[in-house]
Amino acid sequence: MAGMYINNIVRFGKELMGRIHRDELPSLSAELAYYLLLSLFPFLIFLITLIGFLPLESTDLLDLVENVAPQQTLHMIESNVSHIIGSHNEKLLSFGIIATMWSASNGINAIVRAFNRAYHVQENRPFLVARGMAVLLTFAMIFVIIVALLLPVFGHMIGLYLSSTFGFSETFLALWSASRWIISGLILFTVFTGLYYFAPNKKLLIRNVVKGAAFATVGWTVVSMLFAYYVNHFNNYTATYGSLGGIIILLIWLYLSGMIIVIGGEINAIFYDRRVKSS
Repeated sequence: MAGMYINNIVRFGKELMGRIHRDELPSLSAELAYYLLLSLFPFLIFLITLIGFLPLESTDLLDLVENVAPQQTLHMIESNVSHIIGSHNEKLLSFGIIATMWSASNGINAIVRAFNRAYHVQENRPFLVARGMAVLLTFAMIFVIIVALLLPVFGHMIGLYLSSTFGFSETFLALWSASRWIISGLILFTVFTGLYYFAPNKKLLIRNVVKGAAFATVGWTVVSMLFAYYVNHFNNYTATYGSLGGIIILLIWLYLSGMIIVIGGEINAIFYDRRVKSS
């Protein structure tokens, strides 16, 4: 039984590696990293400007990436954010929305092409439908990021309110504080599930995409943390690239993130093809 299980894992790994090579996932991941980089700072402009209208601080936004982003990348983001914080106005908010929608929707389009390759289908949806879907997925990503931003800020206050109202113990508060990691994981899982369900030009069921979404959720978190640890403790890109070190680290981080996302799509496609063949 154990030998059969190992053989299945080896066979699955070989099929996945073959798909990664055939569908040119490294090249698609590089393209995705490029578009993510283009959309990152307009997205920060949008979020920072929006924060100006909410009872939040800009540091709360940076806390979201502090645990997974390398320090050099975080310093570069902080320096750029500091130039934006003082410009809370509707014009800047409008620019942030337009620039983010355009750049990020290009990134979604790159993901769509990767998923269509995985399922061996062509993109024949009308341009307005495909672009509208990309924009809606971008809005969904913004929404969940805002929710993820609000939870750490108000999560402790909510926990205190529930504890005082229902007489919960200190153990409840400790569990409530720890649950933010679970909530963040569930938010990521929801985003990836929606992405894998809507992006490909293929009619799928939710059960067809949950495996890839679970892989992307765990894989992105683990790879990001490991890469951040490696950069922070074992490597110094600034010594090689000088002032461009932060940009290089950010690009590598986005590239790894893109690779995890498209591999998750390939995993879903493998299980989908196997289910079709067995039916």
